[in-house]
Amino acid sequence: MCSCRRSGGGLVQPGGSLRLSCAASGSPLDYYVIGWFRQVPGKEREGVSCISSSTGNTYYTDSVKGRFTISRDNAQNTVYLQMNSLKPEDTAVYYCALGRILIPTDMSDNVKWPDLEYGMDYWGKGTLVTVSS
Repeated sequence: MCSCRRSGGGLVQPGGSLRLSCAASGSPLDYYVIGWFRQVPGKEREGVSCISSSTGNTYYTDSVKGRFTISRDNAQNTVYLQMNSLKPEDTAVYYCALGRILIPTDMSDNVKWPDLEYGMDYWGKGTLVTVSS
């Protein structure tokens, strides 16, 4: 069994940066696909980024490409989401999740985020990120 303990989050001005981290315990992190998701109150949760357990390939939703970076430190059993050039529309509760699945993609290698979300086995408690001046 694996559990996720998240840290980071908080209030930041537009254009600023934050780093979220998620420490896993119970099983080696490299067994899992790791995903970051976010949810705005009143809206559905959406996928933000994920990293493959086998290849290390990374994926991002279009709205964060070029601004967010997902990484993993298997020795520390920790995954990170570096968020730069933050925008007010990035305001949400962010969740990390782990799953023993293959990342579902379409023929263009775009992640099927709802399918990925459905396949995740373990979820961390959300952390609030607020981007506001």
